[in-house]
Amino acid sequence: MTHAEPGSALAAARAAFSRLQADAAGCGVALRSPPPEPASCCGRGCNGCVWEGFYAAAQWWREDAETALAQAAGAAAERLSGMPPSSGPGR
Repeated sequence: MTHAEPGSALAAARAAFSRLQADAAGCGVALRSPPPEPASCCGRGCNGCVWEGFYAAAQWWREDAETALAQAAGAAAERLSGMPPSSGPGR
């Protein structure tokens, strides 16, 4: 299987990027750009392949984006309820 085949990790990463960027745009949340896909893979299965770094960066980007969206949703819910934003534990 190549990186770009349907069902591949790359296809899943691309789908996550698209979904999260669309969700962010719908909520008015600014996200940083997702990591660029590698262009320098030699295809020999190197230890420490550029794709390994890409997938690690993609996972970190996804977690960061999901956190930003969750925070925006929480802030929106607080605004709708009329409650002041919480300042953390103990408020």
